[in-house]
Amino acid sequence: MKVVYAVTEEQEEYMNYLVRYFYTNVFPYYFADEQIEEFEKLRILLPDGEHVTYNGTMKEAFQIISALQSLITIIEYIGENGDYERYRYLFERNIDILRRYGITFPFMIEQFANKRRYPCSAYFPSSSKWLM
Repeated sequence: MKVVYAVTEEQEEYMNYLVRYFYTNVFPYYFADEQIEEFEKLRILLPDGEHVTYNGTMKEAFQIISALQSLITIIEYIGENGDYERYRYLFERNIDILRRYGITFPFMIEQFANKRRYPCSAYFPSSSKWLM
C-alpha cells in the first residue's frame, strides 16, 4: 500500500498563477498578440487532454511548480543577457518535466534570446481596475 498526498488548493492556484504569469509577463516580450492568442488555442502550458499523467499529487505539483519557476527565471535572465547556451540543459530539462505530466511547452531557448524593450500587448496586466 502506498500513501500519496493530494495537492492543496493553494498549490493548484499557484500553478494557475504561474501559467497566467507566462501569458501576461513573459510571452508579450517575445511574441505578438496573435501568436499568444494561438498559444491559448493550442493550450500551451495547460495539460493536454489525451496525454495527461498529472494525478493531482503533492509531489507532482511541486515538480510542475519548480519547472515553471525555473523556466521563468531562465527566460527572464537570458532575455536580459542573451547568454542562453549556458542554460540550455536546464531549460530542456524543465520542459521534459512538464512534458512528463502532459503539459506542452513547445519552445526552443533561442526564441527567448532577444527580449523586446518596449512591447505593446493586450496581454499585459492592467495597471488599474479601470480600463478605458
